[in-house]
Amino acid sequence: MKATLFAACWALLIVTTPAVAGDAAAGKEKAKVCAVCYGPDGNSTAPDFPRLAGQYSDYLLRTISEYKSGARKSPVMMPMVEKLTKRDMEDLAAYFSEQRGLVTKY
Repeated sequence: MKATLFAACWALLIVTTPAVAGDAAAGKEKAKVCAVCYGPDGNSTAPDFPRLAGQYSDYLLRTISEYKSGARKSPVMMPMVEKLTKRDMEDLAAYFSEQRGLVTKY
């Protein structure tokens, strides 16, 4: 019984641990080029560009990776990400995920 409980707790810990371990401070420097479209903190005010701030880091990493691989098509994004390393993408994802996103008032 104790072994089963331990295994269940261990599995829960692994599942809830963030998969992306980027450096948000490094990501802030790398994100300067992104600010033109997405704003300095990822809170775009333009309706054509989504808000990156507050998104889950693993979602952002997957999205950037898909643009780089060509799985997602965008004539604007593909050239922007083509030279990014895995570490660059992790840093950007960490930075934007730590920013405060859209807040809804009740």
